[in-house]
Amino acid sequence: MARTLSRQEEIERSIITTYRKEIWSPFVLAVKKYRLIEAGDKIAVCISGGKDSMLLAKLMQQLHRHSEVPFDLVFLVMDPGYAPQNRAKILENASLLGVPITLFDSDVFAASEAAGQGSPCYLCARMRRGHLYAKAKELGCNKIALGHHKSDVIETTLMGMLYGGQIQGMLPMIRSTNFEGMSLIRPMTCILERDIVRWKNHHDLSFLACACKFTEESATGDVEFSARKRVKELIASLAEENPNVENNIFQSIHNVQLDTLVEYKSQGERHDFLERFKGEGEE
Repeated sequence: MARTLSRQEEIERSIITTYRKEIWSPFVLAVKKYRLIEAGDKIAVCISGGKDSMLLAKLMQQLHRHSEVPFDLVFLVMDPGYAPQNRAKILENASLLGVPITLFDSDVFAASEAAGQGSPCYLCARMRRGHLYAKAKELGCNKIALGHHKSDVIETTLMGMLYGGQIQGMLPMIRSTNFEGMSLIRPMTCILERDIVRWKNHHDLSFLACACKFTEESATGDVEFSARKRVKELIASLAEENPNVENNIFQSIHNVQLDTLVEYKSQGERHDFLERFKGEGEE
């Protein structure tokens, strides 16, 4: 007689069965294609309490159990100033999902709100990352893993063009310029957000969003405009006409035709198409 699975086991098993095509396979693809994990790595999986980072924790756990490449994991949770009920929710979900977290405190929410002048999200993200790098390095890690997914990559690419006047992607792996020997990896780069939502809803799971004051205002409509929300809506609208829109945007940053660009930057240095004409005689 087959043993009845616990809820934690059902959630874990679904990742490699029910959601194998949508979640597990794209995760493994990203890890292998972008060479995100190497033998001897010690990786701090950074958990914010949201659906993305919690799923990332479970994916990394599964990979650690089955991978032939030896690496170590730490599941790192930073409390940047959560309300008590939100901190409790993270602890509850970590227990439910069987994720052995290491928790530490910071004052990121208060500091970023004080300095952010009405829209502190960018500053908050940078401050959080700095604290995470520092704690991960203290724990002997050489990499931190974040839960950015394919939809984040797609939206960021389009936001850069429409609102930033630039073509800029989101790399699967970057080296830290402030913490020597440290890198950031994004193992969920090939997983779409809607598939994460399906996994969450399938198991009736409840996670945090951001839980800061600014996000609460956004949710109630008190903030006038959100570029990311508008881009999400635009992509959804375009996908009704062309189901390949998301994949096409994603593939576009893997298929950049530099010879057709008027100008581009590489390592901070600007180049333009006229460089190809230097030294040539005029016709």
